[in-house]
Amino acid sequence: MKKADLDLYTDYLLSTFGAATATGLSAMVEGDVSHDQITRFLSAQEYTSKDLWQQVKLTVRSIERDDGVLIFDDTIQEKAWTDESELMCWHFDHCSGRTVRGINLLNALYYCNGVSIPVAFELVTKPIQYSGPCHQKTQTQK
Repeated sequence: MKKADLDLYTDYLLSTFGAATATGLSAMVEGDVSHDQITRFLSAQEYTSKDLWQQVKLTVRSIERDDGVLIFDDTIQEKAWTDESELMCWHFDHCSGRTVRGINLLNALYYCNGVSIPVAFELVTKPIQYSGPCHQKTQTQK
């Protein structure tokens, strides 16, 4: 991962109020970086919690204290019209009190002295499909 590309992309995400797109980033830097370069950078590898930890470890260590805590929270990005897959599937949304189709993301933050730093994440997948009793007539799978 190129640090300069990551810094540019991160700054763009933090400063954008609308939809963040590769074309939008390219326009923001007046074409100095093409949208194809950004797309290649983002698709070059599958980023994991290990990659995130490598980026934030020095910062966490610099503020680490005995009263620091890890906070775990999940969020669901609802995608009602996207085809189902292991990643894009049904989850119970506690905020809306119903089951929604979308991406479920588990986050871990290190919190200390009023500072929160993301340290880990996990995309929740559901690779097993089944046909429950209420779906046997239509043979639909969930």
